[in-house]
Amino acid sequence: MWFIVLLLTFSVADGSNRPHIVYILADDLGWNDVGFHGSNQIPTPNIDALAYAGLPLHNYYVSPICTPSRSALMTGKYPIHTGMQHGVLYGMEARGLPLSEKLLPQYLKELGYKTHLVGKWHLGSYRKEYLPKSRGFDTHTGFITGKIDMYDHTNVEQGTWGFDFKRDSDALVSDDLFGKYVTDIFTDEAVQIISMHNKTDPLFLMVAHSAVHSGNPYEPIRAPDSVIDKFTYIQNRQRQKFAGVLTKLDQSVGRVLAALQTHSMLHNTVLVFSSDNGGPAAGFNDNAASNFPLRGVKNTLWEGGVRAAGLIFSPLLQKRSHVATQLMDISDWLPTLYSAAGGNVTQLGSIDGVDQWEALSKDLDSVRTEVLHNIDDIWGLAALTVWPWKLIQGTNYNGTWDGWFGPNGRQGSYNISKVFDSPAGRTLKGLGYMPSAGTVGQMRKAATVKCDYSAPKVKCQPLQAPCLFNVQQDPCEMNNLAASLPSILQRLASSLSQYNATAAPAHPPKLDPRGNPKFWGRLYFNFGDFINITTNTR
Repeated sequence: MWFIVLLLTFSVADGSNRPHIVYILADDLGWNDVGFHGSNQIPTPNIDALAYAGLPLHNYYVSPICTPSRSALMTGKYPIHTGMQHGVLYGMEARGLPLSEKLLPQYLKELGYKTHLVGKWHLGSYRKEYLPKSRGFDTHTGFITGKIDMYDHTNVEQGTWGFDFKRDSDALVSDDLFGKYVTDIFTDEAVQIISMHNKTDPLFLMVAHSAVHSGNPYEPIRAPDSVIDKFTYIQNRQRQKFAGVLTKLDQSVGRVLAALQTHSMLHNTVLVFSSDNGGPAAGFNDNAASNFPLRGVKNTLWEGGVRAAGLIFSPLLQKRSHVATQLMDISDWLPTLYSAAGGNVTQLGSIDGVDQWEALSKDLDSVRTEVLHNIDDIWGLAALTVWPWKLIQGTNYNGTWDGWFGPNGRQGSYNISKVFDSPAGRTLKGLGYMPSAGTVGQMRKAATVKCDYSAPKVKCQPLQAPCLFNVQQDPCEMNNLAASLPSILQRLASSLSQYNATAAPAHPPKLDPRGNPKFWGRLYFNFGDFINITTNTR
């Protein structure tokens, strides 16, 4: 699940200079977990400063869960077109994102980029050829499965456990980092890469955080006690700890931004910040995110599962400091960044993503008019938005997580001075990029989703019949219009069927017991390179 921050740097004076690209991805961050969406509960001043100096992305969509979302980001394709539309990858699986797919870092390497991944991969680890260094990244420091404990760097999944943390190695665990808080490790690594980078070469740095994803069942939400103790005003203990995890993530964003400025890169930077999917709220996945007032949670196709907190910042944007309302999908980043880097998007072949750089930069109408949120025939669910209409068909968890989950976070007040006084705020203000406090207030109001609780409401029961919503007027999905607008419902259903006709077969999780970490010194790694496939033994 992914939260995303992307930084792009280039010189418009010399077209031969490619943009430096730094992409920060947060995991499982909820819509209502950032201050610029109206929450007062947990300060996120560094993230907010970047939003106000740039463009908060108001109608930005992602896939509902980790692996599909990351596959769309890397390939520019909907998960149904890569077979990644069902569930997530596990460390004991003999599969990954198909090797026939060309990924974003591979495209950028052809343009001369130095490429680095810091953090989570989660796109396959069965053999070396599925790992980041075989798929376009020069280096990788981080983990390859879906989650880890923030301190001991182990992953408990599918009835087993193993260590999963590597420093630029495919098979060896970096045990010298054991006990160090993982957000700090990723931040230190990102800052070092920036400081050591030869600026005559274009840089692509992806920082894919584990925050705010749940860790292991014995203690799913972990942050330093000194940070958690700042949130005693939050009554729910899990939400207190969540606030600590989010605070460390926000501080990381500020440190990365400061490093770019220190090394004379920020003046040519484009920054995109996003979550990989909606937040796990109200105890889902033992977590405490908030998607208020949106409906649903992570791994559902309601707005709370697929509408992501995101932003883009750059001095190169011709129009900044307003809320961007263009319809956008996570698959758009590949062509958008490739275009900004000087690549010819016609060479990307048949993809689902579209180049949004000019639309965002000049505040033009969106190039995109519809988003396929997913089709999962195994679970029997699908969703499609043809703006402003959204079709929901089927649901997960027998409807248990189809409601609206807080906290709303609106109690108290928003401290704008904290935004200006944050490391990111000071840096951006010093360079003349921060708008006035009045503009900040206007932007925050525009970026806050509001539900019309006085409007008519018609219940949706997606397990019984498809539902239709106008998500522009009803972003909280309270008024099912399927019965009153049958022609629109049928039009979207027909489009959904046409998409499904193009879908690749889904590859559901299939565990290989030979990959159990207990056979490999309790390590998750590319076990397929070390077993005898024909005799089914190690």
